[in-house]
Amino acid sequence: MDEGMLIVQLAVVVFLVVCWWKVFTKAGQPGWFCLIPVFNVMVMLQIAGKPMWWVIGFFIPIVNLVVAIMMFIGIAERFGKGAGFGIGLTFLGIIFLPILAFGDARVVDTGSSPATT
Repeated sequence: MDEGMLIVQLAVVVFLVVCWWKVFTKAGQPGWFCLIPVFNVMVMLQIAGKPMWWVIGFFIPIVNLVVAIMMFIGIAERFGKGAGFGIGLTFLGIIFLPILAFGDARVVDTGSSPATT
């Protein structure tokens, strides 16, 4: 692999980690939680207000896509954005994630605590 391409890939990964770190912090979670595989998905489900058992859906083909879309829509709604923004997070995360992380979006109190069952 070309060394230049490796540097670009590393830069993209670092950028996305910084974005997720900022989103987690905005949601009231420690930013470093985004670095722990599987646990970070559980935290994202919590942010989205979805039940923890949904993490099982990420291990089932096709179901994982549906669960991911619903989770990202939940995250978008939690930050006061619409379902279209959640779809954008799912399929164009490199564009929509920095908007969520570095924009003026803040967690909107929905009046109910996130589902944990």
